[in-house]
Amino acid sequence: MTLPMVEPQAGMPDEVTIYEVGPRDGLQNESLAVPTEVKAEFINRLIAAGLQTVEITSMVPQKWVPQLGDAEDLLAQLGLTGLGRQRPVLVPNERGLDRALEQGVSAIAVFGSATETFARKNLNRSVDESLDMFGPVVRRALDGGAWVRGYVSMCFGDPWEGPVPIDQVVDVCSRLMDLGCDQLSLGDTIGVATPGHVLRLLDRLDDAGIGPDQVGVHFHDTYGQALSNTYAALGRGVRVFDASTGGLGGCPYAKSATGNLATEDLVWMLDGLGIRHGVDLSALVETSTWMAQQLGKPSASRVVKALAGS
Repeated sequence: MTLPMVEPQAGMPDEVTIYEVGPRDGLQNESLAVPTEVKAEFINRLIAAGLQTVEITSMVPQKWVPQLGDAEDLLAQLGLTGLGRQRPVLVPNERGLDRALEQGVSAIAVFGSATETFARKNLNRSVDESLDMFGPVVRRALDGGAWVRGYVSMCFGDPWEGPVPIDQVVDVCSRLMDLGCDQLSLGDTIGVATPGHVLRLLDRLDDAGIGPDQVGVHFHDTYGQALSNTYAALGRGVRVFDASTGGLGGCPYAKSATGNLATEDLVWMLDGLGIRHGVDLSALVETSTWMAQQLGKPSASRVVKALAGS
C-alpha cells in the first residue's frame, strides 16, 4: 500500500485520539435502511482496524431518525458493555439516558446547539431550554459513573442565521461544560469554518477556561476545509478529532450539511506528520470499501479513491 512520507512538524502533539462517528453520525442521514447486522459488522471492523473510540448509535425516537431506531438491538448484538468512554451513545433527553443505561452503556453524549434556530429544529426547544434539559441527563450519567461528551453544533455558521458570533458560541460551550461534561466537541455542522476562525474560537475558549485538552473538533467537508481546519487545531494542542469512515454523514435537520471529515483522509495526514493514532490504514480502507458496497455508492474519501486506483 502507498504511504505518505513522514515529515514531523514542530508544535504538533505526539499522539491523538480519532473519535469515529461513522456508525451514528455517518449513517443517520442515509436513506437506504441499513440492517442491524451490517451496522454491527461495520462497528466490529472499525474496532479491528484500531479505532478505539467509536460512537455506536443514538437513543433517539425512531420517528425522529428512522435509521437509528434499532439501537437496543444493535447494542445487544455487539455486547460491548463495560468498555467505558470507548463506546459512546448519543442521548437526546432523560428517556434516552434511561434506554442507554438499561443496555449497560457507560459513555454518553448530548447534542446541543449554539444557535436558536437549530436548537428549535433539532430538539424543539430554545438553547436555554435544551441546556435545562441536559442538566439532569449529565448529572445522572455522572452519578452513575458514566463518561459524558457535550456536542455543540453550528459553532461556525448556521444555514438559517448565517455567521455565528464567537461570543455566543463560547457562552453555550461554557454553560454546557459547567453542567459537568468531560469533553466538548465543537461542530462545524455545515462545513463553513476556515483555519483562522477555528484558531480564534479555540483561543477564546481557552480564555474562558476550556483548554484544548478538553476539546474535540468535528469538521464537515462541505467546502473542502476539514483537513486544513484539523491541521490548525492540531497546532493549537487539540488531541481529539471526530471523523467518519468513508466521509459518511450529514444532518437530517440541516440539509446543507454534507459529509464529515473522512477518517482515512485524517489518518493519511496524521501518518505524514508522524503523529500516532493506532489505526491500520489498510484495514480501514477495506472497511470503507466494504461499507460503500453495502450502501450502493462509492466512498467519498479521497484516500480511499486514490488507493483503490493505485
